[in-house]
This record gives sequence, C-alpha cells and structure tokens, in this order.
Amino acid sequence: METLRERKKQRTRDALLRAAVELFTSQGYEHTTVDAIAEAVEVSQRTFFRYFAGKDEAALGLVELTVDRFVRAVRERPPHEPPMEALRQAVLDGWYSINEVVESVVPVELYLRMYRVIESTPVLLAAYLRRSAEIEETLARVIAEREGLDVDADPRPRLAVAVFSGVMRVTERQWVAREEFSLAAIHALTSQYLDQVGPALLGSWREA
Repeated sequence: METLRERKKQRTRDALLRAAVELFTSQGYEHTTVDAIAEAVEVSQRTFFRYFAGKDEAALGLVELTVDRFVRAVRERPPHEPPMEALRQAVLDGWYSINEVVESVVPVELYLRMYRVIESTPVLLAAYLRRSAEIEETLARVIAEREGLDVDADPRPRLAVAVFSGVMRVTERQWVAREEFSLAAIHALTSQYLDQVGPALLGSWREA
C-alpha cells in the first residue's frame, strides 16, 4: 500500500507533467522553460529536477506512462499466439485502456496533441526514437522469453519487433498528418497497416 509520502510525490510528479504538457502544446517546446513549468505548479526548479532530468523527459512522460502498460500486455498475451499476433493484439486491445492511464494525469486530447509536438520538434523526435529503440530491445526479449528462445542466438524476436515497430512508426507519422486526430483514427489506421504486413513482405505488388 502506498504511503502518504508516496502519494504526495506522485501528485507532484503528475502536476508537473500536466503543466509541462499544457505548456508544450500551447506555446511550443522551445518556448517553454523549466522555470515556467515549475512556476505553474508553484514549486521550485530544484523540485522539478527531482522528478525529471530535463524538459525532454517531461515531454516524453506521457509516452512512458503507456510503454509499461504495452510491454506488460505483450507479456500477458495468450501463450499460443504467434509473436506478431501477440504484438498486434496487445497494441489494438490496449488503445482504449490508454484512457485509464493517461486521463489520471491529462485529458487524452492533450496526449494526442503531444505527439504532434514530438514530431515537429527535432530534439524531442530524436529522444523519442532513442527511447523507441530501447523499447524494441525490451520487446524482443519478452518475445524471446515467450517463445523459449535465446534472443542473442536467434534473430527472429528482434526481426519481428523491428517489423512491428516500423509499422507503428509509419502509422504514427500518417496519423499526426491527418485532420481526424483521435484515438479511434489511430486505432483504425494501426489495424489497417498491421493487416498489410504479410502481403507487403511476402506478396507481389504488381498487378497481374
């Protein structure tokens, strides 16, 4: 059970994250300072740095909230599911449970808008892609464990995750460029693109 001190620390972290996202999405990442975030929550800059190493970590904070949920979902998929199916179902089944995770901190709309900030800010995009590479390695190890494989001896877990991650990256880029910017839209687009993986990799693209 959480102690009163732990709950207070979590509330402070959530308040800083919420303030950061509100400022990033309203005035831009480059125009938002750590001091401004701290001031919005009425804490010191020193307090901010107790919870986040810097602005970039705060900017990716909402993504981090959902990463652990997704990795856990993959790990908990039925053991009979092939790797790509486990990844596919984990992401598709998990989109709407994002509400539970994200809305404890910010409205989902802000979470979605933060993706556009990340895509349009080079320093954030670089940090996001670095973090994505780390997540890919974690997922590859989860898949290898599910399949009873040595991830360093068998390339298939990393290959499967690389394909999946590539599809997700294309999906994100297409999604943020669209006018219909919602959870329903990215869910539909993700499903559509994942369904095309087999034909795209193994089928002929030329019309008969």
